[in-house]
Amino acid sequence: MNLHSLKNTRGAKKRRMRVGRGESSGKGRTSGKGNKGQMSRTGHKHKPLFEGGQMKLIRRIPKRGFTSPNRVEYAALNIGELVKILPGDITPEALVQAGRVGAKSLIKILGGGEVSGARKVKAHAFSASAKAKIEQAGGACEVIS
Repeated sequence: MNLHSLKNTRGAKKRRMRVGRGESSGKGRTSGKGNKGQMSRTGHKHKPLFEGGQMKLIRRIPKRGFTSPNRVEYAALNIGELVKILPGDITPEALVQAGRVGAKSLIKILGGGEVSGARKVKAHAFSASAKAKIEQAGGACEVIS
C-alpha cells in the first residue's frame, strides 16, 4: 500500500452545495438566504450581539451594585485545616507546594478549627479569631506586605 493508492470509501466525501446555479439545483433564486433584508444581501455585516434592531440583551437586563476596581481578593484558609496538613511553620511557599493556593495568591488565615502546638504563621492577612488562636497556642503571626 502506498500513499498514492489510498482512496476514500464511497460516500465519505460529499460535494459542496453550489448555490445560485438555477432553480432545479434546489438552491437557486434566493440561494437559501430567504427573501430581502440585510442578511440576503452580499457584504452584509453586523456585530455579534446585534439582534436586528431590537434592544440588545445586555441593555435589557438590569444592572445593580458596584464593583470596586481596588478590591483585594484573598485565598481564605482555616487555621485548623492548615495545622493538620502542614508540619512545622506555615508559609506561602509551603501552601503552594501543598497545592492549597496559587503562586501569586494573597493568603488570609481564618479562625476555623483548633490549633495545637506553637506554630509560626506567615500570611498576607489574619482574622482576629485566627490571630488569637495562634498566639494562645504559643505561636506567632507574621503579616507579609
